[in-house]
Amino acid sequence: MPPALRPHFAPARRRALVQSGALVLLLTTHHIARGAGILAVRIWPAEDYSRVTIESDTALKATHRMVGLPPRLAVDIEGLELNPTLRELVAKLRADDPNIAGIRVGQNAPGVVRLVLDLKQDIKPQVFTLAPVAAYQHRLVFDLYPAHPPDPLEQLIAERMKDLGGASGAAPVTSARGMPQDTADSLGDLIARQIERANEATRRDPQVARAPNPPPAAPPPPRVALRPPAPAPRAAGGTDRLIIVALDPGHGGEDPGAIGPGGTHEKTVVLQIALKLRERINNTIVGGSPMRAFLTRDGDFFVPLGTRVEKARRVGADLFISLHADAFMREEARGASVYALSDRGASSAAARWLANKENDADRIGGVNLGVKDSLVQRALLDMSTTAQIKDSLVLGDAVLREIGGVGRLHKRNVERAGFAVLKAPDIPSVLVETAFISNPDEERKLRSESYQNDLANALINGIQKYFAANPPLARNRQV
Repeated sequence: MPPALRPHFAPARRRALVQSGALVLLLTTHHIARGAGILAVRIWPAEDYSRVTIESDTALKATHRMVGLPPRLAVDIEGLELNPTLRELVAKLRADDPNIAGIRVGQNAPGVVRLVLDLKQDIKPQVFTLAPVAAYQHRLVFDLYPAHPPDPLEQLIAERMKDLGGASGAAPVTSARGMPQDTADSLGDLIARQIERANEATRRDPQVARAPNPPPAAPPPPRVALRPPAPAPRAAGGTDRLIIVALDPGHGGEDPGAIGPGGTHEKTVVLQIALKLRERINNTIVGGSPMRAFLTRDGDFFVPLGTRVEKARRVGADLFISLHADAFMREEARGASVYALSDRGASSAAARWLANKENDADRIGGVNLGVKDSLVQRALLDMSTTAQIKDSLVLGDAVLREIGGVGRLHKRNVERAGFAVLKAPDIPSVLVETAFISNPDEERKLRSESYQNDLANALINGIQKYFAANPPLARNRQV
């Protein structure tokens, strides 16, 4: 370059170099100080398990270990600097969280944040990451499962025993020999009796066990269709059969379900309806047998689809009813629907679309695919039977007729599709879409307590009519 031109270009060149260097220095300093960007922190407390979620704009790597007595979970998160959003975890902890007593967070080393969770009981933790899906970015999840969870069937029986013991004029609970039984140790006797009576019922009537047409030793006595065998004599105020209805409020926790134009979450309204229906079920007697509702979730937390089915089977549920509030791309869609399982494809394109959407809940809610029993749950979901589907259609028809009396129906027949949550092999199961939450008018109705009560009344009426025509078989659960 000619010397005459150097004074003209040198200052501009120097300014460009200085600005570029400052920009590189600024970006480098910002990146080092910032690390991964924390978008949100959330805590979902429940008796089943408590979940802690850290959502970030890039994937986080964490190591964890349990620490002695009192029990604590220490988690080191790499690629992260302490910031105010992380500190919000401390303020978000609720005093009534059944699993977490306290949370501490601090900068353990440059680029490493340590999170310590003080625990209220022995915990089996699961720590895993989730890839971006739906409205969520990268998530780091801590699921804290009690090491010794309560048995749900024992809880239901204990509740019923408490009712019998506290009822005015109720007879004392008796043992299998007819002797008075202390309530404190009656549960073991109940379980023994229920197994003994189930075996006896099977010996008297092989169809109770659904055995394949055994040749009878003598011609069986005449029987009346759809009528149960005569109940054994029992003490006044007692009962021989506890009917359990599993209620499954859809979505929950990390998975809000559909969101109405007014901001109403599907997970919230279906839980409110389920709680109202639980109250009605617990105060209902069918054919002299009391009913009990079992909820797959009774709070705002996420339950994987396979776990919902597994829970219902664990308590020996007689029915399974999953509650939802539909959404569609066009807000004019309206009305309630009832669905049963299909093993031969969906009954309509809309049913197929809805089933695919509902079956996606595990991806949104966040399932730890690393747990060993995930394969067991998947196998469980492939065990549906023709008899189960047939009974489910009868149940769905009874429920649909009652719902049609309190609101508009989207479809007047029970539709069918491959809903994963309906695949319990031995429990009649239906999925009820209570209304279209995407419709502004129906969203307002779903938020209304009067409409929720109407729905709960319709559902309990449908359940009662189903059992009136299809009494539950003798099973190994007697109180």
